[in-house]
Amino acid sequence: MFVFVCVGCGGELTAPLTQVALPVHARQSFGNGLKLPVLMESGTFAVDPEPSGPPWRPWEDIDPGEAADRGIYAPVDGLFDGAPGAIVIAPGDTRGTVLIPGKRGGTCCGMDGADGPNMACEACGLPVASRIDDCSLWQAVWLAPNAVRRRPVDGGEVAPLSWAELVAEGRSTPPFEPIVNTWGRSWLGLHDSWSWSPQWEAAAGRALAHLLVASQGRPVTVQEGLVEEVFQRALDALLPKGPPKQRAVLAGPGQPAPDTDTDILLVPPHPQTGKTWMPPGPAASAYPVPLPFGVWLWLVSPEPDLPVPASGGLPDGVLRDDLTTPLPHRLFQADSAVFRHTLTRLPAVRSPWLREILENLTQHMRAGLFGW
Repeated sequence: MFVFVCVGCGGELTAPLTQVALPVHARQSFGNGLKLPVLMESGTFAVDPEPSGPPWRPWEDIDPGEAADRGIYAPVDGLFDGAPGAIVIAPGDTRGTVLIPGKRGGTCCGMDGADGPNMACEACGLPVASRIDDCSLWQAVWLAPNAVRRRPVDGGEVAPLSWAELVAEGRSTPPFEPIVNTWGRSWLGLHDSWSWSPQWEAAAGRALAHLLVASQGRPVTVQEGLVEEVFQRALDALLPKGPPKQRAVLAGPGQPAPDTDTDILLVPPHPQTGKTWMPPGPAASAYPVPLPFGVWLWLVSPEPDLPVPASGGLPDGVLRDDLTTPLPHRLFQADSAVFRHTLTRLPAVRSPWLREILENLTQHMRAGLFGW
């Protein structure tokens, strides 16, 4: 375990923390004026390997060779030139920090960190972090990598859970959740509207980019059920029609071994180490498409709906207290920003057909395949 300390004075800035993999939705913006929860579980931290923070350079100012050296193989809006390695933690895990007056950024309902660190070391005043709590953003504190350093603390490293332990723990991510509007009015006409989970939309954005690369421009079919609802509509729209179709199937710890002729596997990365699960033997040659463990676990072991009467109704005067979860008001849409971020960082995006999908992304969003 580690605590993060100020490079200026050595003052402790966090509680003891254990490192986990960076969530795929870490930099996600979801909806408009919506209140998202805390990104990180208390007691954990994750590291973003990419540069972040100002200065910002538009794509026109960036040489393609430089972009490729940074692992970006297709045009993007621009790139941050700040230091890589920003550390994200839960706001409640900060210690010895104060907010910097006037450093709110381009805010709507809170702080977004757009104009640099808005938190300082309480002991010496060095800007050390950015508190993020604006609407449509995941609440978090991002420690500036050039202003902090990690220090080991007593207790040592906590061993990652095994795959079997993770499955037994059963911490899956439900596909639907209530989303609260920060303005105090209803969203889609309801006080607490049930929506597709932002985490699922981000997960699908990353996975869909990998599915397209794995397809090599040929049709892909996924298994029936919720995984079909999440992916098949977009795959059918973005890939050619007709046979032969490749198969993408769920695979992972505790599941039956995939067939040796399976082309694509939907598999979980380990939520603590980030290492992707892969099967032994010939099936290991299939293309692994990553799904966050909580999303993957729900797909392979969905929680059953609460019981409802098979027929008829309830007697007069009897009210239900076991209502089923309301369904979202729209078809599933992958997160367009996560999709674009992922695809532009896969070398296969240099293929003309994938570049065309990127260039037409706004049209695909208007068609409802991706969320705005």
